[in-house]
Amino acid sequence: MATIQEKLAESMAVLKAYQDEHGENLVIRGVDVLGRTHTERLVSSGYLQMVIKGWYIPSSPGSEGDSTVWYVSYWSFVATYLDSKFGDRWCLSPELSLYFHSGKSVIPKQLIVRSETATNNIIQLPFGTSILDIKASVPSTIEREPRYGVRLYPLPLALLLAGPDYYRKCSLEARTCLSSLRDVSPIISAAIDGGHSTRAGRVAGALRSIGRNEMADALLSTMKHVGYKLTEENPFEDDVRIGTFAPSPYASRIRLMWMKMRDVVLSSLSASSIIPEQQEPASILAMMDATYIKDSYNSLSIEGYKITEGLLEKVRSGNWDPKNDEQDKERKNALAARGYYQAYQMLRESIASVFEGKPAAEMYVKDHQGWHFQLFEPCIRAGILKASDLVGYRTHQVYIRNSMHVPLNPDAVLDAMTALSSLMKEEENAFVRAVLGHFFFVYIHPYMDGNGRTARFVMNSQFVTGGYPWVVVPVERRNEYMSSLEKASVEDNIEPFVQFIVSLITSLA
Repeated sequence: MATIQEKLAESMAVLKAYQDEHGENLVIRGVDVLGRTHTERLVSSGYLQMVIKGWYIPSSPGSEGDSTVWYVSYWSFVATYLDSKFGDRWCLSPELSLYFHSGKSVIPKQLIVRSETATNNIIQLPFGTSILDIKASVPSTIEREPRYGVRLYPLPLALLLAGPDYYRKCSLEARTCLSSLRDVSPIISAAIDGGHSTRAGRVAGALRSIGRNEMADALLSTMKHVGYKLTEENPFEDDVRIGTFAPSPYASRIRLMWMKMRDVVLSSLSASSIIPEQQEPASILAMMDATYIKDSYNSLSIEGYKITEGLLEKVRSGNWDPKNDEQDKERKNALAARGYYQAYQMLRESIASVFEGKPAAEMYVKDHQGWHFQLFEPCIRAGILKASDLVGYRTHQVYIRNSMHVPLNPDAVLDAMTALSSLMKEEENAFVRAVLGHFFFVYIHPYMDGNGRTARFVMNSQFVTGGYPWVVVPVERRNEYMSSLEKASVEDNIEPFVQFIVSLITSLA
């Protein structure tokens, strides 16, 4: 008779065979494709998690209660489940279609879906998420999002059909979509065909509000030529003139978020007692040397490495020897500590270059990839990574543990990082560069690993070259730190993160 372990191994082999045949399938109709016995065995052992009855996602034993597994699978489940229920005649609402078109990457609490065969039903999903299907018409042309296969309204039609509340409540997403619009003609055609004169007037007002006057004028004049009398209406509560209209929604989104958050950062700085003080370059570099142990211990500990001051001192003194010491070679903590030391030394050189005349923002743009490379250079020498693995930005999707914010897809990273570099160079205030430079770096998550450590380098490089103190984020306040970044990423609320950084600086006084 087979043992429990042998039976589980058999079920795991069945699961692997199914996934090998279907690619990286994140959604499984358990009993239908694996059989009841294998499904129940895999669920009880933690290798499958149930989403709704009959639908499962792969997981690992011990991940029960970890939302990351669900967030990783969320959009794949949505597309697969809705395709099975409605075929190809469904799509997200116009407002949620704009969610995708704007490059937003937060898992929504409730997804609103339209289909002629829907039953106005709410499907409860894990971790407080849900799908509301609404019996309603769908457009004749439906776009299919390429990564997950989610069905969307085309951008022009979604902008036209989105209600006025959307422009007020989701102004960032709306402005991002308007700024990335390449041609107003599809909006005009849809407005004419549908007789949407009021909606067309709203879009014209929205376009003018962000500075796209030519598009607004073309929309109004063409509608007038075919017999419609439009009343232009600005659906936004205020005007935000966007100087640069990038075709990438990700670049536009980063720029709009920066503009919105910048005022909050400056307001918080003004309300604090923090004033930049110029110091001699030699004293700043000496401070960095004296702060190294404390900074590296906390920064590495925040990322989950088990670091001791003895290990850090061993690395700094040069006694770390991965080539001849097997214990050093195999310990990931030692590799991380050595990488941090090397990156810190390069950062020190970068900061010194600012004291010699290089602009601080230019220093970030030129050197941040080098800092990141040094974090993992010891892994290259240890044979764990190839040098080519660390060239450029990531080419695969990453996820943040237990976060509703999903970092940008790999195709969007370069556009977003280019926008961030431009914003850093345009920004005159060092405090703003430090705080928002840190936040947007982790928001984009340009690397597979090392994003938090590099972001803290970005922040402190701008602080100390701008007359502010070096900020060590203590591991004891990790939860507060991560929570404030989550609020900024998910709710566009930068205030908690700014206040967190302000509290660290004022505690040094």
